[in-house]
Amino acid sequence: MKAKILFVEDEQDLSLIVTDTLRQQAYDVVNAIDGIDGLAKYKAHGADLIVADVMMPRLDGFAMAREIRRISSSVPIIFLTAKSTIDDIEEGFDIGANDYLRKPFELRELIIRIKSLLRNKSYGQLTNTIHHIGSYIFDATAQLLIFNGRETALSNIEVRILEQLATNIGKTVDASELMVAVWGRDEISNRNSLHGYIHKLRRALRHDPDISIINQRGFGYQLAIRPHK
Repeated sequence: MKAKILFVEDEQDLSLIVTDTLRQQAYDVVNAIDGIDGLAKYKAHGADLIVADVMMPRLDGFAMAREIRRISSSVPIIFLTAKSTIDDIEEGFDIGANDYLRKPFELRELIIRIKSLLRNKSYGQLTNTIHHIGSYIFDATAQLLIFNGRETALSNIEVRILEQLATNIGKTVDASELMVAVWGRDEISNRNSLHGYIHKLRRALRHDPDISIINQRGFGYQLAIRPHK
């Protein structure tokens, strides 16, 4: 059975070229001309993977993805963007993107990334697991931290990082592994962003003084829980 790809792009020439190439690769491709069209077609037909431009009229790719993530937390999303700042890329990942390509891009690279995501659909997905972290309950699927019945919503990126740390309590998780788990690759430009999200998680876990996220300089981060005496 052919994998169905929803390709959302307002540039007609690029849309025709990419669609033709993907169909030659034996994919079933559904086209949409903007975010509103893409959202409607996803609701009507679904998709195994979405490739979407960020800058589009009427409804941009980020806004469309937010709506799609309310329907499905698991469908892989690749953003195409002419934006090059880390803030823009970070926003895409925080919404729930699995990967991104900067325009202009090589068609071969797009195909490689599509194949990678479809080959392992668990990439970027959250496991249906409840973690107990000290006095906290961490519900990865609902993206919640619960302390004494009080819920704190976490961003997609915060959840991915905390899940890696929570499954390795007391062990140092390599910074490169964290970046691959979150952004799909280890890039120097992501190091400061990773540290920023670690700081946010420390604040979220601050109500239990026995919990700490330790920076093992030059290696990575460790989620540590001090035993009660």
